[in-house]
Amino acid sequence: MDNFEKYALALMVVFGALVIGGLMAVHIAWVHKAGFLYALGAAVVVWTAGFAVLFDKPRLYGLLLLCSIALITASIVVLVR
Repeated sequence: MDNFEKYALALMVVFGALVIGGLMAVHIAWVHKAGFLYALGAAVVVWTAGFAVLFDKPRLYGLLLLCSIALITASIVVLVR
């Protein structure tokens, strides 16, 4: 990993955490339990995906990212409705 990849990964982690944390905060403030749980599930899945990167499992990492995208989408749908 060169320096540009490290900076890119750090930006993805920080902004990903801000988005998921923001979704969780909005759902807590507006008392949407289902949306909060979807956002929390996405946070746990993304945290687990870090281990897939650590152990060099690209297919598992891709699968976990797709799961997190689905959970974030479900959280946004709950927020919009």
